[in-house]
Amino acid sequence: MAQPEFSSLIPIIITLTLSLSTRNVVIGLFGGVFSGVVMLNGFSLLDNFGVMVKGHLVPQLTDSYNAGVIVLLVFIGGFVALMEQSGGGYAFAKKVTHWVSTKCRAQISSWLGGIFIFFSDLGTPLIVGPVFRPLFDKLSLSRQKLAFIIDSTASPVAILIPFIGWGVYIMGLLQKEFTALQLEVTDWDAFIQAIPFQFYAFLAIGIVPLVAIKKLDFGPMAVAEANAKAGIQTGASTETLKPFTHKNAKASFVFAPLIVMASVLLIMLVPLGFPFQKVSGSVFRAALSSAYFFAAMTVIILMAYYGVRKWQDGISVYLKGMSNMMQVAVVLILAWTLSSIGKELGAAAYIAEQAQAGFPYWLVPAVAFLLSAIISFATGSSWGTFAIMMPLVIPTAVAIDAPLFACIGAVLSGGLFGDHCSPISETTILSSTGSGCDQFEHFKTQLPYALLNGGIALACFIIAGVFANPLVLGIALISQLVFVYVLAKWHQHHTELSHTTTQPELTSDNA
Repeated sequence: MAQPEFSSLIPIIITLTLSLSTRNVVIGLFGGVFSGVVMLNGFSLLDNFGVMVKGHLVPQLTDSYNAGVIVLLVFIGGFVALMEQSGGGYAFAKKVTHWVSTKCRAQISSWLGGIFIFFSDLGTPLIVGPVFRPLFDKLSLSRQKLAFIIDSTASPVAILIPFIGWGVYIMGLLQKEFTALQLEVTDWDAFIQAIPFQFYAFLAIGIVPLVAIKKLDFGPMAVAEANAKAGIQTGASTETLKPFTHKNAKASFVFAPLIVMASVLLIMLVPLGFPFQKVSGSVFRAALSSAYFFAAMTVIILMAYYGVRKWQDGISVYLKGMSNMMQVAVVLILAWTLSSIGKELGAAAYIAEQAQAGFPYWLVPAVAFLLSAIISFATGSSWGTFAIMMPLVIPTAVAIDAPLFACIGAVLSGGLFGDHCSPISETTILSSTGSGCDQFEHFKTQLPYALLNGGIALACFIIAGVFANPLVLGIALISQLVFVYVLAKWHQHHTELSHTTTQPELTSDNA
């Protein structure tokens, strides 16, 4: 391994520069990997490309852990595509609307629909948006509010679940660092223990019922709601998503495969002592891959039985969904490779050395949160942000004894926060499209809520850096309740005051 020097950070700097300038994380990671190979082997374009493929990319693919993660992601991709294209999610969401008769119920039911459709952050706008859009229009709720609810239950829910694509991807990044640092903790344990420190995800989910039940709208959202109440949909857009629907599709298309998935997992893992005894990662990934496969077959059989899709069509959808995971696999492989090259150059050791020279350990989570938020906001990609930040933050946390799980939660929360604030984020675009709302209107009305939650999360990461206690999450949620209530009261008072100042003029004119 090379001696720790500032030059070891060049691949990381190139990765960040290219990612931010092109807004494409794959280009950034590729540039960082290739520059690292050049630094290790000297400049020769063709030779270095061959060395990069043979000596760096291929070993990442042939690593048993990495291969298991990629295979599992492929199975998840096929299952998610089937769930989105079966019509079951639409049938389920449609069923929920039967008991909806008030504005509050409409918001809560769309929120619950977004939470239940947890298997795909991109599937939530596709399914929940088109179902609830006519209902929101009918009840004089703004489409901006629907887009906000969808965005608050897409990525924030998905990032908390370890056995879907988000969790598998994140654990893949974690394990790479743990192996290099020879840490005893497993990727599963780290993910689970970091969940209470994912402050922003909980705040994003928690703010929706708070706003719905207490009618605590503020900022541009309050204006949008007032306009909708007056019968004016200021944020309406003609560009909307049309989910797959079929008259024979059943809500059981959602329930049945999830029951099968849980059953397969239990049958395969309980005899090994799960969840009370540790199960090896390879065994767990094999069980999870099997569970997703049999769940997918359940969807295909149900669609064929009810005449929604022929079984050949179901298999085609499944295979297409598998191929859709290719870009995720590419990002993972490049991220693993960049991390490996960085360690050969001594990047992690250099960062750790600089941190030890005087950087306070308790500040690491807050700084990780801010940097992750900036990168995610600029690129519109939370996944790409995780790939860039995990190899930097984890070695630093270990080197200066910063709270590891709080630091991991900070990277995840920061990536999610930046993604929520970014107008170019995929979930921002899909949430606005699915709800039939103008993209900028959604960005503008959601931003105050995102900034409020981000500010609370930042303060809590400073506290967590000192105490590293999961109970800090309680402080975050209580703070959110207080801040939202105060802001809504202030907005209400400001509105009443403006009406009062204009009222005398109206009275005088009438007199």
